[in-house]
Amino acid sequence: MRCPFCSHPDTQVVETRISEDAAFIRRRRQCASCEKRFTTYERAEVSFPAVVKKDGRRIEYESAKLRASLNLALRKRPVSTEQIDSAIDRIEEKLLATPTREVQSSRIGELVMRELKRLDKVAYIRFASVYRSFEDIDEFRALVDEVRK
Repeated sequence: MRCPFCSHPDTQVVETRISEDAAFIRRRRQCASCEKRFTTYERAEVSFPAVVKKDGRRIEYESAKLRASLNLALRKRPVSTEQIDSAIDRIEEKLLATPTREVQSSRIGELVMRELKRLDKVAYIRFASVYRSFEDIDEFRALVDEVRK
């Protein structure tokens, strides 16, 4: 591993720790040249299915986009980062379990809506109002009535 400070190619692992959920390994490294320390994270590389957009384009799945969507819907709502992380994990587990190599973006949207409905009703309505692009107030009212039940 190259040193991020001096680009020297020789670094030594000083300490290794496994995360609490065993999802990654944290390593403290020290450069043999400048002796500065830095942290690296080792995580298993998984292959998510390609995302097929409404217009037919195929793009790579990006976890950051999923996180950004959830964070936007949950902005200023009483939901912890841990709850958001767990929701993302559940969505990604379902995507990884998909037997096909492609998934429709609408499927991801439905998975997000299901998680938001569990986490926070207001965030669910926020996301659904944009995701389903309501044309009139009656569609919006129907969604609110559904949540109230």
